[in-house]
Order: sequence, then C-alpha cells, then structure tokens
Amino acid sequence: MELVAKARAGNRRALARLITLVEAGDAQAQTALAALYPYTGHAHIVGVTGAPGTGKSTLVTQMALHWRSLGRTVAVLAVDPTSPFSGGAILGDRIRMQALGGDSGCYIRSMASRGSLGGLSRATGDAVKVLDAAGFDIVIVETVGAGQAEVEIAREAHTVVVVEVPGMGDDIQAIKAGILEIADVFVVNKADREGVERTVRQLQMMLHLGSGEHRDGWEPPIVQTVSNTGKNIAEAAAAVERHLEHLKSNNLLELRERERIEREWKVIMRETLLRQLLQRLEPHVHEQLLKQMSERQLDPYAAANQAIESVLEFPQPPAPSPA
Repeated sequence: MELVAKARAGNRRALARLITLVEAGDAQAQTALAALYPYTGHAHIVGVTGAPGTGKSTLVTQMALHWRSLGRTVAVLAVDPTSPFSGGAILGDRIRMQALGGDSGCYIRSMASRGSLGGLSRATGDAVKVLDAAGFDIVIVETVGAGQAEVEIAREAHTVVVVEVPGMGDDIQAIKAGILEIADVFVVNKADREGVERTVRQLQMMLHLGSGEHRDGWEPPIVQTVSNTGKNIAEAAAAVERHLEHLKSNNLLELRERERIEREWKVIMRETLLRQLLQRLEPHVHEQLLKQMSERQLDPYAAANQAIESVLEFPQPPAPSPA
C-alpha cells in the first residue's frame, strides 16, 4: 500500500493520512492495517495517565525532549476529551506541546476519546500500530485522566506511568481508580510544592499494603519531578527504560504482547460477529423482537438467542441414549 510505504519512509503527511484512515475504521482501514501489521512490534509503548491538573502534558513534552537528546525518535498520541458539541478532539495537548514542533524525529497527534471506556478508543490502538510501523522508537499515549476507567491504558502500553501531585488528595483517588494495580512507574510531579514528602510516603505505604507482591516482580519506583524546570526528567525516563529491560530480561514482554494480541483479537471477533449478525437479521424479526421486549413478553437473553438462531444454523444436539 502506497501510504504505508511513504509513512515508513518518513513522509509526515502520509503518516497523518494513515492515522486518519485507521480512525475511520472502515474497509480501507483494515486494508491499511493489514499492510502495516508486519512492521509492528518494535516500539516501546509508554502510557502516561493521572488526574487532570497533574502536568501530564508538560511531563510528556520534557520526557520526549530528553529521549530526542539521546537520538531516540518519539511519537505522542494525546487522547483528548471528545467535544460534546462537535464530536472532535479539543486538541489542548497539541497546543501545550509546541516545544516538540518542527522536530523531524518527533510526531504529535491528538485523538478524540469518543467517550469510550478509559478514554482510550480502539482507534488509538490502531494509531499506535501505525506509529510503531512507521519506525518510532518510543510511542507515548497520554490519556484523558478520567479516573477509574484509566485502567484500560494498561492493556495497550508496555510501561504505564502514573502521575500524581502533592495536595490534590490523589492518594484516595488512586485507591478508588485502581491506579496502583496498573502503575509501573510513579511520578510525583510539581515536587517543589508543599506536601511532596507526604504524597511520597502515602504512595510507599500503599505499595506495601496487602501481600507486598508486585505485578511481574517489579516494584514501581517513585520519581519526584518538576516538569516546568526539567528537574529529574532524566530519572523518570530512566525508570521507564529500566522497566522495559525488566520485562525483557524476565521474558515478560513477549507474554504481555501475546495477551494484548489475544484480547484485541477477541474484541474484533465479537464486534465483527455482531455487525454481521445484525446485517443478516430480517427487519421484521428485528422489529418483532424489540416489540416483545418492550412489552415485557420476552427478556433480552431469550431475544438474543432467538435472533442468533434465526440467522445462524447450529447442528442439532445428539439425541439422548436410551437408558
């Protein structure tokens, strides 16, 4: 496919068109994804999440600048809240990341969350594949910071960075959101604020609650940063890279990738089967089942079984053996 070849050759316009194509999710998107899929599986996918106001975008900008100074290429997918009026992304993060503009080794793209669970639409996963296939060393996915549903990001990233700040009561929010379970690296940003020691102590205490066992045998480090000044950005980036090395050296990276692929495959099969089933369901059967459910003559489970049986042919179960 010409667009894939151009994007892999560094053509930014082709890259942008390719991401727009996969966002649409139509037949052309599937053709494009099939063409680029063999080139995926090389980038380090880093998720960055945390409550609004924790300085995620500034942190991402500084970490990207740090990796660029080391010669690494970096792509950033900023998942913006979907505008309730236009349905498009608000694009706030791209405005805040102007320091990365004009660098040929860096690419920034905003995507609308489209209200999906975790603020991370399935199109984001496909966009990550595009950037991976285009040859970026590191792909950062920054999420909306919507709270409990942020757990979904862990399913797409190799390394998850959870950003906290002093004085926001995020310790309680972190417990509610299940953030502890998904964090591979904690960054306490705006660490020049009063109360940073208390926030670090609370995180340390929560990390050692329960059995004390950590996911994949990795205890998430806690790094204090001040993104506005660049303080400890190198340390935060190093913690992210140490986590990847831990996964590789313990044969966990391949396992995580296999689990992610299987999960994605099942989601696609479920969506494809539902779409094909609805396309084949006779309109009068569709209306009849809806009417029966509305009048409480039929429950949704029975209606689902009837819809499936009217479209698909199942082999008859064997007759019971005579006693």
